[in-house]
Amino acid sequence: MGAAAMLGSAQPAFAADAAFTQFVASLWPEAQAAGVSRATFDRETRGLEPDYKLPDLLLPGRPPTGAPAQAEFVQVPADYVKEASIARLAAEGQKLMQKHRAALSEIEKRFGVPASIVLAIWGRETDFGRYRLPYDTLRVVATQAYVGRRKDQYRTEFIQALKLLAEGAVTRKEFRSSWAGATGYTQFLPSEYYKHGVDLDGDGRVDIWRSVPDALASAAQQLVNKGWQAGVRWAYEVKAPANVDCTVGVPEVTKPIAEWLRAGFVPVRGQRLSAAEQAQPASLLQVEGIYGPSFLTTKNYFVIKEYNFSDLYVLFVGHLADRMTSPLPFATPWSASTQLRSADVEAMQRHLTRIGLYKDKLDGKAGMQTRAALGAYQKSAGLKVDCWPSEAVLRSMSGGR
Repeated sequence: MGAAAMLGSAQPAFAADAAFTQFVASLWPEAQAAGVSRATFDRETRGLEPDYKLPDLLLPGRPPTGAPAQAEFVQVPADYVKEASIARLAAEGQKLMQKHRAALSEIEKRFGVPASIVLAIWGRETDFGRYRLPYDTLRVVATQAYVGRRKDQYRTEFIQALKLLAEGAVTRKEFRSSWAGATGYTQFLPSEYYKHGVDLDGDGRVDIWRSVPDALASAAQQLVNKGWQAGVRWAYEVKAPANVDCTVGVPEVTKPIAEWLRAGFVPVRGQRLSAAEQAQPASLLQVEGIYGPSFLTTKNYFVIKEYNFSDLYVLFVGHLADRMTSPLPFATPWSASTQLRSADVEAMQRHLTRIGLYKDKLDGKAGMQTRAALGAYQKSAGLKVDCWPSEAVLRSMSGGR
């Protein structure tokens, strides 16, 4: 290849990287306003390069890189909420509950969040600290601020990340994250560290990378700040009546648990609910449509969902928390349903949007709103109403186009 050709092919990447360097340099005034010194800014940004392999980027001349096919959405529930994983983590969680008893008691007293819930978040997020996060946080947030889908959000995260380094809260070597910039034992974005961080061990600093008490208390504080209600369970597993209308399984349809019970929903294993529990407002959740377990979800379910928007994530955390105090798996087994490819689910969402049954985002994920819209479509098309994306529904939609 001639020198000119080589230069030509190298130029776009070089130009983009030069523009990236310029972009990072342009953020100095914001960093300065946040209290970052010039010396820190120069040291941490010197030689910083973008990572164009990250998901969720909008790169000129290339198709958008979507968020990765997260396990929450492409695996069927039985694969995600895997019994072997839950059993292993629950056994370890019980040991950690003893080991960190003093800190966990303090967390329960101060925040009203059960020890088992914060331990389950830690277990799910980083396998109780064993999982080494793969990315350099500063590089991730700088790249996302430069060419990500959520540039403004990550511009803030970049400044906050520099502030963390400037204050010595974490060393650059330990400042590892997920592809989305979440860091520490319990996976906080830099801005969340400042919003929710707690120094529970009393050493004068909030350390979510090495201090288990600080990380777990910070997770509890985040839940409280998002609306956690003390003394309320995350959900109740129930047996749904045979004639259940799965289209009501959306957060907008909320009624006291007593009303659900009167409609034929029965708590599993003969569980008795107190008057206070029956007065709790709850929504119906059927992650596999009419197949698999059914749940009545409380306000606290949706608080955990703000930690991670996937229903399967919340089920994993809630069930893992339960298993630390009781050995019982879900009373109703997951069915052997197969999940369609994301592209097929997205095609369904487009069709449902066109005919006015769906108003949420087109993401190829069979979440609550998608399942309810599928059920509404099945009703109108005279199909079996199971609120689950299947080949039969896909065929029916293709034929109706």
